[in-house]
Amino acid sequence: MSTFLLELGTEDMPAGFVTSALAQWEQLVPASLALHQLSARTVRLYGTPRRLALVLEGLPPRQTDQEVEYKGPSVQAAFSQGQPTPAALGFARSRGVQIEDLERRTTEKGEFLFLRQVLPGRPTQEILPALGQEWILGLEAPRMMRWGTGNLKFSRPIRWLVSLWEDQVLPLTLGALTSGQTSPGHRVMHPQRVTINGAGAYQGCLEAAWVQVDPDRRRQQILSQVQAQAAAVGGWAEVPASLLAEVVHLVEWPSAGLGNFEPEFLSLPAAVTTTVMITHQRYFPVWDSERRRSLLPHFIAVSNGNPDRVSEILLGNERVIRARLADARFFYQADLSQPLVDYLPRLETVTFQEALGSMAAKVERIGQGAARIAQQLALTPSERLVVERTALLCKADLVTQMVGEFPELQGIMGETYAAASGEPLLVAQGIREHYLPRHPGDDLPQSYAGQVVGIADRLDTLVSIFGLGLAPTGSSDPFALRRAANAVVQVVLESPLNLDLLRLLREQITSFSSAYPHLLPSPDLASLEAQLLVFWGRRLRSYLQEDLGIDYDLVDGVLGKTQGDPGDLRLLRRALEDLGDLQRRAQWLRTSRVQGTLGKIYPTVNRATRLAAQGDLPADVLDPQQVLEVQYLSAPVELALAQALQDAHGVITSHPGDYPRLTEVLQAMTPVLERFFDGPESVLVMDPDPVRRRNRLNLLGLLRNQAALLADFGVIVNLG
Repeated sequence: MSTFLLELGTEDMPAGFVTSALAQWEQLVPASLALHQLSARTVRLYGTPRRLALVLEGLPPRQTDQEVEYKGPSVQAAFSQGQPTPAALGFARSRGVQIEDLERRTTEKGEFLFLRQVLPGRPTQEILPALGQEWILGLEAPRMMRWGTGNLKFSRPIRWLVSLWEDQVLPLTLGALTSGQTSPGHRVMHPQRVTINGAGAYQGCLEAAWVQVDPDRRRQQILSQVQAQAAAVGGWAEVPASLLAEVVHLVEWPSAGLGNFEPEFLSLPAAVTTTVMITHQRYFPVWDSERRRSLLPHFIAVSNGNPDRVSEILLGNERVIRARLADARFFYQADLSQPLVDYLPRLETVTFQEALGSMAAKVERIGQGAARIAQQLALTPSERLVVERTALLCKADLVTQMVGEFPELQGIMGETYAAASGEPLLVAQGIREHYLPRHPGDDLPQSYAGQVVGIADRLDTLVSIFGLGLAPTGSSDPFALRRAANAVVQVVLESPLNLDLLRLLREQITSFSSAYPHLLPSPDLASLEAQLLVFWGRRLRSYLQEDLGIDYDLVDGVLGKTQGDPGDLRLLRRALEDLGDLQRRAQWLRTSRVQGTLGKIYPTVNRATRLAAQGDLPADVLDPQQVLEVQYLSAPVELALAQALQDAHGVITSHPGDYPRLTEVLQAMTPVLERFFDGPESVLVMDPDPVRRRNRLNLLGLLRNQAALLADFGVIVNLG
């Protein structure tokens, strides 16, 4: 077994590309090796701002031999009067064998010639150079660049290549570059090239040249150094995961240092100061403790320079942050010169979307939507006033100087300025929270004002943008509509709010059509609703499968199999009417599958559902007394089934949404159904008498409808 090293050296790459490239190689390299009948015991991936590398340990000396089979011409075409024809001779010649090496074999289409050959594996080191080229050129990024006079494209100009099989250089060429055995060390600490003595020595050789190529080790070094610096002043460092991931790929040899700024800047809201540090300067803030009660006048910067000169580097960092904080203080004081409500007229100058008008028009639509939600939730008059005020002021901070400079603070500054303006605390909290959640894993709004206004804001965006025909396509989603729909699902389910989203969606569509009849004529309302239902269906499907871990066929059972074609949207409409009910049904189906109950009721319910399709009973009929002509129920098993269905209807009426109880009723009905279909008591469903036939089809239709309260059993494929 041998070790292979591939290193690609470049100008400084964006941190995000390094992360992406390593993730791509993690999938690409093992799959590519397998495709070439190779495998490595260990695949180690390394990356810094200036290099991407992989070390494959435990590679075999050659590919495994491969047995292949080739199908030739038919025997009829291959021989004439017992002699091989040109077709047979050509087939044998193309494979480098004699006619005698071919075998005859009978297939469904007749007798054909076949050849089995064992292809010996090639030496691994002959294959790796071409694979190395594929792995490098196979990396993808949104933006690639060309340099010099060549046509090679990569994230940044490629400057060197290393390709080693143990200690032997494997020739690999990219443009004008040819692989070698040397690699530059750290740009400042060791700019000279170092010779890599062998593929297995890669990490150690670079570490001796002040380059830590292992991102995991750099991450641990940064964490350790940052917290040690914070502890030196009795503090605790805030280390956001996204910032840490970026900083890891900004340095080759991390050196953390503690910087300071004037305590007078602590009069700024902490969110402003930490945003300047984290988002704009890539610094780590220092708090008094993990509880983050108060910010300390320090920051921690991680540099890529000489560790002995960190103090000099920090002087520059301190000058920069002082200037940034001074600007922020100016913006903050200027913004506080007037109450938040006075900023509302300026929203007329901010365009939300060209065809939809200004942000002021959007705020008006948000207010209307929030009023509809408040009415549906039956909020008290005082609660409605809070929601109304929150909706009015929710976007006012967008035209403040602070948010203009630091867009990440939208909502956060709205809360601060609202409180400073004397607005009720619930209004201030709602302004900030209506943006939540901003991303997966983010906090959810806790106040009813934040929940209501946030849902109204997102519903307006969804309906308006879909109404313009700008639905997301592929990976393109410039208005973040997928994130908006996901956020609504999270807020409704985890609050929980007893909201009928279908009703709200229809009201929003009607309101949009009334306000913009030239954009959405009335006849198009049904089409827009169908598009939005399909879109919501995809979001709900993702939530149930990925977040809750529900099996795909059970999700089909509660949402239908609709993917892109609107088709029958009945189940999606029901889902949006009550998301909590949707979640309970899906989770109960999973539980009943694990318990084995689903497997017991599935066969007979599914059989009844298929037969019921030959009748015409509407899907919403549940009461046997509405459709059964009792005088024509002559067979004992018919009467028993009718009584069982009547008992089930009683349970459904008295215990709506009690799906374990409904499942018990269906399970108790199973023996009656088995007698109905099979055995000495069975009846002919498709009876020649049209009245009896209709009665029996209605019996099955009632069962289908009652079972459908739980799920569409026709699309469930795995019984557990």
